Amino acid sequence: MYWLFLLLALAAFVVAFSTPHMSLLVLALLAALGFLLAWARGWYVAKIGDASQRDAVPMIDPAELRQLREQAEARRAAAAAASDDAISS
Repeated sequence: MYWLFLLLALAAFVVAFSTPHMSLLVLALLAALGFLLAWARGWYVAKIGDASQRDAVPMIDPAELRQLREQAEARRAAAAAASDDAISS
């Protein structure tokens, strides 16, 4: 979709360079600038991503983080106990 803005900018440049009227030249150059900026923003959002999408991801709250750490520690302890039992038997 954002590629259409680039095509519109090129069309506005063609109009700007082919017109003999100063007011149409200024209007076409402003339109070309606007379309180029819209194309650059669309390209950036397609490649990098929109900032509002990145901010919408919820962060892990401290209680949930503590619970995950406790689960990981319990798994490590269980794995260590199982390996100790396997070695001793």
